Amino acid sequence: MSLHDLAARALHAFDPEDAHGLAIMGLKAGLGPRDSGPDDLSLSITLAGMTLSSCVGLAAGFDKNAEVPDAMLAAGFGFVEAGTVTPLPQAGNPRPRLFRLTQDQAVINRMGFNNEGLEAFAGRLARRQGRRGFVGANIGANKDATDRIQDYVTGLTRLWGLSDYFTANISSPNTPGLRALQTRAALEELLGRLAETRLSLKTASGRDYPIFLKVAPDLEDGEVEAIVETVVASGLDGIIVSNTTIARPDSLRSADRGETGGLSGAPLLEPSTAVLKRFHAAAAGRTALIGAGGIADGAGAYAKIRAGARAVQLYSALVYGGPGLVVRIKHDLAARLRADGFASVEDAVGAG
Repeated sequence: MSLHDLAARALHAFDPEDAHGLAIMGLKAGLGPRDSGPDDLSLSITLAGMTLSSCVGLAAGFDKNAEVPDAMLAAGFGFVEAGTVTPLPQAGNPRPRLFRLTQDQAVINRMGFNNEGLEAFAGRLARRQGRRGFVGANIGANKDATDRIQDYVTGLTRLWGLSDYFTANISSPNTPGLRALQTRAALEELLGRLAETRLSLKTASGRDYPIFLKVAPDLEDGEVEAIVETVVASGLDGIIVSNTTIARPDSLRSADRGETGGLSGAPLLEPSTAVLKRFHAAAAGRTALIGAGGIADGAGAYAKIRAGARAVQLYSALVYGGPGLVVRIKHDLAARLRADGFASVEDAVGAG
């Protein structure tokens, strides 16, 4: 076990949110791990025009304010998603709002899109211009916004040219009413306005960037198909499946299992992968899929890829596996691909 992983374990002596703040401070001070070796060629994938050296990415939520994207790229992630960022700064929900479910290798959060707002976020991305690596912006709406769809348009417009890709997060359970944007009529309006804004920005700047939609795993029959058709019709580039769940499996044992919020970590692997398979069947190759939810090892990443994901994202597993986890996942995933006769991730997508 590395010193970085030991330090991550030591942080468990602190309140979860305080521990996260200390981790960000350490990364900003240059104390994070570095993966100096080249990625196994089998892990490379082209995702919505981005050629990633590794398909293993960092999910939104870890770096809400775009403070340490380059530190996380250096740690070994193939791409990093910062945010969720809202147009105006907001404090989020009252503390405590982040809970470790150690017995379950899980996390419950009800953060509520706490962040420093678009201007601070944009300023940090502007200062990293010219650096290598793919950094995306996960955009959301302020809790008290009178026009939530306009908040997404504002985020896209302000960060255009500063981010390598965008994710519209409509699936957090911690902003009241946000998930209603997943209903077909609301989603058609949101994606339609984003598509119009994208065309205008592309025309003015001469540059285009991928846009993804992040969805919840808690979807009813027919909703998966409706989301896919709306995404394809709007010209978005892909779907991230999935965000945290409001479900509480009977298997949970930890004392805080009844806390309100979104559940992530190991218990989310199986249900989110099942939903991913439904999206893969509905999409039939028409849009890219990114698998998220419960990945803690190479087996979890491989399951997502075989279920139809071209790339994967993780976050909660870092709480328990430490920052060296990403390197272990990459090595394990490459070994699993070789063992099953796949020359690359590309060959394994949807093979399950």
